[in-house]
Amino acid sequence: MRAAQTPPSLVTLIFATALSVLSLNMFLPSLARMAEDFQVDYALVNFSVAGYLAVSAILQLIVGPLSDRFGRRPIMLIGLGIFAIASLGCVLAESIWVFLGFRLLQAAVVAGPVLSSASIRDRYAPNEAASKLGYVAMAMALAPMLGPMLGGALDMLFGWKAGFTLYTMLGAGMFALLWLDMGETNSTPSATFAAQLREYPHLFRARRFWGYALCAAFSIGGFFTFITGAPLVAAAWFDLSPASLGLGIGIITGGFMVGNFITGRIAARTRLTTMILIGRVVASTGPFCGLLLFLADLGSVWVFFGSAICVGFGNGLTNANASAGVMSVRPKLAGSAAGLSGAMIVALGAVLTSMTGALVSPENGPYLVLGIMSACSFAGLLAILYVRWVDRVEPLPDAI
Repeated sequence: MRAAQTPPSLVTLIFATALSVLSLNMFLPSLARMAEDFQVDYALVNFSVAGYLAVSAILQLIVGPLSDRFGRRPIMLIGLGIFAIASLGCVLAESIWVFLGFRLLQAAVVAGPVLSSASIRDRYAPNEAASKLGYVAMAMALAPMLGPMLGGALDMLFGWKAGFTLYTMLGAGMFALLWLDMGETNSTPSATFAAQLREYPHLFRARRFWGYALCAAFSIGGFFTFITGAPLVAAAWFDLSPASLGLGIGIITGGFMVGNFITGRIAARTRLTTMILIGRVVASTGPFCGLLLFLADLGSVWVFFGSAICVGFGNGLTNANASAGVMSVRPKLAGSAAGLSGAMIVALGAVLTSMTGALVSPENGPYLVLGIMSACSFAGLLAILYVRWVDRVEPLPDAI
């Protein structure tokens, strides 16, 4: 097969991003059966989720800088190649420790979303990049909805290894697609790592970068809080079935898709911070009003999930624009910026997930969940207001 010489299509980058999401959640319905097959505690098998997230956060700090030095194409191919081989290792594993070793290696697929974003920023100006990233996020939002359903069906029909067999085939197929349709987009790679390292202080001192990155992290952090606390609230307060809970979460993801669709349509001609500001106001207002209604004994299932829909929609207006802003502060370090921002998102998500899981109870469920969601959304609002202030006191010729 002849190697690609032209930039990748948007569809290819969407697939590379969606595969990363599938690798996290498609096998979740199989965790209990996997614990039985390996004859170990459920908590040990669950490390395949927690450990995977930890490794993916670390890898995001590595693949971004490597792509700034050597290019997006080779690092993406290496990442997807490792994922395919590791997936096959999971299928063949006979012990839990071998399985967990290969499962952690699967985290190399994180190169997909990180370098897809960097590749888009390589080719487009900030606002146009935000528009493209909005379409990517809108399409790949289907993955968290469909992944667990597909994984559960495969488990019922063929056993839990069927999911990892599918991972192997998808990884190999994605590698072939990238080989054929991902030419290099980084036209100005760093000459040496030493030269690249000399650029990092400029990125780390850039106040805009930290504003955009914190805005993105707190935005997604609110959603992590919701998916952690919603199952308990749904059962204890509303007596919802798992199917009804899944529908509620799916509707919220639908709000996220709508927000990203609007981003895709108008971001190219709208200032990034304006789109983000609107998104943060919507995301902050929804859970705050929901919390007030619960405190006034006016809460209901519609109030709870309606508040979360506001967060999903607001995040749809926020995340693609914030990602474009992160990578536009120092375009030569777009990969490093995307990786660092992604690691911050995963790290904050892990903290909020752990905190919500530890504090939520049947008595405080909706109050705690809506309170943390509101606090996260407001923190994201403060972060983008900080960027707007920096834009006023330190205007750029090509202000974003």
